[in-house]
Amino acid sequence: MKIGAQFYTIRDYCTNLEDFSESLRRVKEIGYDYVQISGVCSYEPEWLSEQLKKYDLKCVLTHWGAEDVKNNTKEVLEKHKVFGCNYVGLGCMPPWATEENTKKFIADFKEPAKILKENGGKLFYHNHHCEFNRCKDGEMIFDKLIKAFEPDEMSFTLDTYWVQFGGGDVCAYLEKLKGRCECIHLKDLAIVNDEQRMASIGSGSMSFDRILKAAEKAGVQYALVEQDNCYGEDPFECLKKSYEYLKSLGY
Repeated sequence: MKIGAQFYTIRDYCTNLEDFSESLRRVKEIGYDYVQISGVCSYEPEWLSEQLKKYDLKCVLTHWGAEDVKNNTKEVLEKHKVFGCNYVGLGCMPPWATEENTKKFIADFKEPAKILKENGGKLFYHNHHCEFNRCKDGEMIFDKLIKAFEPDEMSFTLDTYWVQFGGGDVCAYLEKLKGRCECIHLKDLAIVNDEQRMASIGSGSMSFDRILKAAEKAGVQYALVEQDNCYGEDPFECLKKSYEYLKSLGY
């Protein structure tokens, strides 16, 4: 299992191409070799390919616009292939995960998922806490999504923080998603003055020894460090803390 950095963490430092390039350099300097590109400025696939080669980085996953994935599936995958990435990610269910939106999402994305599969790509879905709401029939939204798509058509970028926030069991879901959870998001959960916060890996209350072992058993290829909110702390320092903690565990 390889460790990577999710660029949504440092999105405020990627609002133009010059700063985006510098952020790639800084992430490599920390020690990361793998990245997920999400939340950054507009870029041409050829430009990103050149920058990744320049800093010896590999993009393993993106978060892409849902409408573009739905309506221009082949074109989206071709853009990804320019910078060496076959995993096309959705950051959330448009516009948000509810029982009604889940039905529409399944109907809208069954065909794009098949098209990606047939052309050497794969669709990835990233969860938040709302996927752990129960539908009228008692089943969780997340479980409906798992059942609705074939394992070779859609995988899940399991987000450790949001699973915990939603009341789910991270390790149980990793076991359930064995073979279709090639990428996960690692972020810790801490309580600060009675407020629940996102935290650098190893500085919160989540059991990452157990989670990482479960991730390996589930066949996770890339564990991507993400911290949506750094609460005033330098996000590069947060990425560095997480990297150093994971290195101390042997990753």
